[in-house]
Amino acid sequence: MKALLALEDGRTFPCRSFTGHGEAKGEVVFNTSMTGYQEILTDPSYYGQMVTMTYPMMGNYGVCPEDVESNKIQAAALIVREYVDFPSNWRSTGTLANYLKKEGILGVEDLDTRALTRHIREAGAMRAVISTSDLDPASLVKKAKQIPLMEGCNLAEKVTTETPYFWKNNRPEFIKLDFISGCNLADVSIWRHKGEKHSVVALDFGIKYNIIRCLEDVGCEVLVVPASTTADEIKRLEPDGIFLSNGPGDPEPLHQAVETIKALLGYKPIFGICLGMQLLGLAMGAKTYKIKFGHRGGNQPVKNFSTNKVEITSQNHGFAVDIKSLKCSAVNAVMTHINLNEESLEGIKDESLKVFAVQYHPEASPGPHDAAYLFQQFANMMSK
Repeated sequence: MKALLALEDGRTFPCRSFTGHGEAKGEVVFNTSMTGYQEILTDPSYYGQMVTMTYPMMGNYGVCPEDVESNKIQAAALIVREYVDFPSNWRSTGTLANYLKKEGILGVEDLDTRALTRHIREAGAMRAVISTSDLDPASLVKKAKQIPLMEGCNLAEKVTTETPYFWKNNRPEFIKLDFISGCNLADVSIWRHKGEKHSVVALDFGIKYNIIRCLEDVGCEVLVVPASTTADEIKRLEPDGIFLSNGPGDPEPLHQAVETIKALLGYKPIFGICLGMQLLGLAMGAKTYKIKFGHRGGNQPVKNFSTNKVEITSQNHGFAVDIKSLKCSAVNAVMTHINLNEESLEGIKDESLKVFAVQYHPEASPGPHDAAYLFQQFANMMSK
């Protein structure tokens, strides 16, 4: 079925839908990973974005329910060079096309993904529309220009959990926490393994399921709470540590989250990933900025200054903490990691405040274990 992708700058790309009729809109970005399309599609950090896979063939291993990173597909559309409708994988329970159709997500193929990627690298990530019903370039370009910009949008509120939950049997177990603001915690037992495991409150700005698994693997009991949870509410839970999750979009509109983190600095050990690092940076007085075309893929080289080693990392972000503004902030934060492609900030810490964060995704393990030490580092901080 014929389809057309139109960018806001007027560039168009003919393609065809492998999921039937539909129209999708959002910011177009590209991911350089060879595999992992299901994890990418369900990563809340991709909310509001149409993902272009640079590797030419997708769909060849099907889909598996165990590989999702959230409760639904978060990406607005999937763009590939060639789709394979006959998967070969013993774990597969269905095709990628049927998976997308079930959730009403548009998938297109026969698009020159190399040309699209090169264009985004030169011009930057931009808004776009894909349609099977409207094939008029001028009409689609007009629609693309009407899409809200990523800058200034609080997208974390679109993907955060509404109800707190523990992780049980590899799935969320939702609970009520109405008592936080009105009752005495001494009368209520929330933590089920207090003393046996580290009690961790995870602020959910778009958390990936595998992050929770990695925290549990190092002896943590994780309670995931909404992004709107206040510092006072978190303190009433009396955790051993606080985790700041990944998430989509611009960190600067998340004013309440920044104020919450400010109030928690120095209270308990804090560990942040991706958007969590950007929010921590803002809370510590630094500034953030939008990267031209972002970092998305499993091959980003990052130098760790404490070990002087290079880690191959998985990344998915379009914003970053400004190094110069971090150095000018009032706190004693230091740079721990740097991106070797263009020297953007990839890690920070402040030992006096018991906080650290990284811009990449250690749970995705492209190294495959280059960055796994970070979860143990968090556990060690809580033990001390």
